[in-house]
Amino acid sequence: MSPGGQLNGTIRVPGDKSMSHRSIMLGALADGVTRVHGFLEGEDSLATLQAFRAMGVQIEGPESGEVTIHGVGIDGLKAPSVSLDLGNSGTSMRLLSGLLGAQNFDVTLVGDESLSSRPMRRVTEPLAAMGLTVETTESGTAPLKLNGGQKPQAINYDMPMASAQVKSCLLLAGLYADGETCVTEPAPTRDHTERMLRGFGYDVRSESNRMCLTGGGRLTAVDLDVPADISSAAFFLVGASIASGSDLTLEHVGINPTRIGVINILRQMGANIEVLNERDAGGEPVADLRVRSAQLKGIEIPEEQVPLAIDEFPVLFVAAACAEGETRLTGAEELRVKESDRIQVMADGLQAIGIDAEPTPDGMVIQGGAEITGGKVDSHGDHRIAMAFAIASLRSSGSIKIDDCANVNTSFPGFGDLVNSIGMSLEEVS
Repeated sequence: MSPGGQLNGTIRVPGDKSMSHRSIMLGALADGVTRVHGFLEGEDSLATLQAFRAMGVQIEGPESGEVTIHGVGIDGLKAPSVSLDLGNSGTSMRLLSGLLGAQNFDVTLVGDESLSSRPMRRVTEPLAAMGLTVETTESGTAPLKLNGGQKPQAINYDMPMASAQVKSCLLLAGLYADGETCVTEPAPTRDHTERMLRGFGYDVRSESNRMCLTGGGRLTAVDLDVPADISSAAFFLVGASIASGSDLTLEHVGINPTRIGVINILRQMGANIEVLNERDAGGEPVADLRVRSAQLKGIEIPEEQVPLAIDEFPVLFVAAACAEGETRLTGAEELRVKESDRIQVMADGLQAIGIDAEPTPDGMVIQGGAEITGGKVDSHGDHRIAMAFAIASLRSSGSIKIDDCANVNTSFPGFGDLVNSIGMSLEEVS
């Protein structure tokens, strides 16, 4: 990454990854033909698509974000002839463990080295409480062996840690249970599963922090327009905020209330973000976001915002490094079990480019305002960390070299071309 630059223009970032995954899952289980627009053609969501093809679902595309899914109905999946390889996608593995654990066939879920190191007991233990058998390694990681032919029992589950993936896993298993499955979360998490189930005609009842559904219903095919992913937009919200002279508009961004922590936090830091042209897309709120450069200030990040911005913290740490004063994050221990230990890896990277960043067990303390000097950073194969340090180069006095970046394509294909088209200087070296 060459140092400096500013971000100007109007862009649309790729489709929301969470919704792209779920569109394939629910479209496959629906009665009828589901058409999806704006599907994210990244490796993670393509892993979900290929898994359902392997289970007998006819899927056309993706082509320019267009996917057509010929649903097989709630009980129409067929046993795959091989293990389902989910690559780097934790969302695929955790959601499918609930959905496929309730089928009448055995299936094994495998992933790459990163995915195979991530904790899975958070889903396998409640699934066991539902009467499903999921075998893991001794350390509770993938591969996951799901033993079919066991009907799940409806349960009431109080989640010990806020996690949309765990909630979604149990609700999807609950589609096959006799009776009402309820999940209570300790803090709000993204609600795409509940919204999309309702969009497919399935009744999900939400009361405060408790979600319930009754098994045995059917899903009906729909047309879906996937909003641009706010997690991908976050890199540009921060980049345009920290780069002097920037004025950037991001089109058709999903502003689901359970996902806008990054906007709330940046505004508290003094960012100049306008929400324009609010509208509805398939049950999800979307808007255009205009962001202009601003002098950010350090803050104590409110803990209630943490679950609403959990995937955006790598680039929010970069915003904190460029802000005047101290920024303190607490209550974010989940960051340690993402694609990498995002607390430690971001702290190491920030220190390598001249920033005082102190990791804590559940967050970080960053002293902002110092010069970003440039240097060499190891992303540990984590796509969001690689992209966050690319954005940091906008305020760097020297070049930043980022190692181990291949996984950027898991969530944001075309990232390099897009940032270069609006004023950055990113160069890939083999």
